Amino acid sequence: MDASLAGLVHDYGYLAVLVGSLLEGEAILLLAAYAAHRGYLSLPVVIAVAFVGATLGDQFFFFAGRFFGPALLRRFDSIASRSSRVDALLLRHSALLVIGLRFTYGLRIAGPIILGMSTLSARRFLLFNAIGALLWAPAIAAAGYLLGHVIEAMIVDLKRFELYGLGVVACLLVLIGVVSHLRGRR
Repeated sequence: MDASLAGLVHDYGYLAVLVGSLLEGEAILLLAAYAAHRGYLSLPVVIAVAFVGATLGDQFFFFAGRFFGPALLRRFDSIASRSSRVDALLLRHSALLVIGLRFTYGLRIAGPIILGMSTLSARRFLLFNAIGALLWAPAIAAAGYLLGHVIEAMIVDLKRFELYGLGVVACLLVLIGVVSHLRGRR
């Protein structure tokens, strides 16, 4: 069973990091960095793939906001009436906002869409989006890699519990994501 898990991680790990990073990405990146700690993946490649996926994902959502946002604003008069004030605020703090959104769980998709609806230039968004991804990918990957050291120090015979541990971590991350999503809907 362990060899097949290692094979799956080896064969599809980088693809999972890319797809996961196109969306929220933290959970996948943490697990991929842990897999790098265990020797299944290369940490520099995991970081590079996460950087590319995160940058491309946010650019996609930015342009989705740019192309579909005006129609959305026309449907909601209360939002449209405030959009110029919000737009001025976004432009004034765009660098910090774009970089900070990268580290704000739950706003990684909505944030770029909202910014795409503003008058923030695509070039400026790309610059700060790339800077944010360049900070985010190594920071989250380092946390996952260090988590591997902590787990290894706590459990001497990690091989025996690896599959269960990954399952528990994955379940906890999904639970946190669901709770966060439900809280955001309120």
